[in-house]
Amino acid sequence: MIKKSGRKLLWACLAALVVIIFAVSIAGCGPSSGDLAAVDYTPIVRGDWEVSTPGEQGLDAELVARMYYNAAEHETIYSLLVVKNGYLVAEDYFNAGSIDELSKRASVTKSYTSALVGITLDQSYLESIDQKMLDFFPDIAGQLTDPRKKQITIRNMLEMRAGYPWEEKNAAAWEALWSGEYLTKIAAIPLSADPGTRFQYSNLTSHWLGIIAARASGMDLMSLGNKYLFEPLGVVPGEGWLRDVDGYYIGCGDILFTARDMAKFGLLYLNGGMYEGKRIISAEWVNDSLQTYTVNEFELKKIGRFTDIGYGYQWWSADAGKHHINFAWGHGGQLIVLVHDLDMVIVTTADSFWGKDIHFDAWKYEEAIIKIVSDFISSLPVE
Repeated sequence: MIKKSGRKLLWACLAALVVIIFAVSIAGCGPSSGDLAAVDYTPIVRGDWEVSTPGEQGLDAELVARMYYNAAEHETIYSLLVVKNGYLVAEDYFNAGSIDELSKRASVTKSYTSALVGITLDQSYLESIDQKMLDFFPDIAGQLTDPRKKQITIRNMLEMRAGYPWEEKNAAAWEALWSGEYLTKIAAIPLSADPGTRFQYSNLTSHWLGIIAARASGMDLMSLGNKYLFEPLGVVPGEGWLRDVDGYYIGCGDILFTARDMAKFGLLYLNGGMYEGKRIISAEWVNDSLQTYTVNEFELKKIGRFTDIGYGYQWWSADAGKHHINFAWGHGGQLIVLVHDLDMVIVTTADSFWGKDIHFDAWKYEEAIIKIVSDFISSLPVE
């Protein structure tokens, strides 16, 4: 028989062995230094971006390589770009992705719609975001049965506090979202909260914001965007931005841009509405858009290493390690992430899983992309 002291020693040795095996297994799961050295994320030189290297812009090249190594393992990501200090320092494309790839950017569109609302305000097409939603829908006002809807403001809509439900959690709203017929739904879809009281993510609300921008300016969203946003940024949306049955471009989703074009939009917001020395959006609008008016009210309070998930004017916010970020976020893993203290923009594009039947298949892939990006940002020191 083993004496008591011997048994203690045996258990201690076994415990130590388990720790060693676990540590070795974890180490074996990650890339080796040789693997990381082989990762090529050198930006393509094309003339539309000034390029540099992570090292020249103060980034740890090994941390960048690790992110790209992990991205290459992912089966639905299309692109990953890093802009630091205004330079494109890392770029690669995967799976169906390429430098010219255009596909639906899903709810990233909401951040563009927010920009166009801000531009209508800057250009005095709108008087104030405290104007009532129904000021712009006199054709629907007579159909209302809920008097609370008369109190909804553009500000409520921007903050996702109009009172309309998240479609994925409401069967009637979900069917309405895929119907393509949206104007009458202002009256038909019941509110699930009093206006201004609670955050509820609503695609229909974002679409109606786009209609407001169009009606206020007298231009459709594409024309408004081309005149005041897209052409000044030197970008051209891809063909295929869908319209509803009344002819309005979908303000909540499906705009088409390349990853590089998305990075320009991110840089515009990172720089307070300036791009290449030109004022495109007022600094006040950008600042107000990137505030956090709601925090930890969304169903997901943590995604990867993004914590304290918040919302501004159709832009998300979060903390990632020691960094506060804002991000445009689209279904499937479309991201434009602003890391303010590091003067950095990170862009990902991915399969958007567009379609009613496959919509809910996306989450595990989308979450994995967010984890790749959030792990990277969290690993970076404060400058």
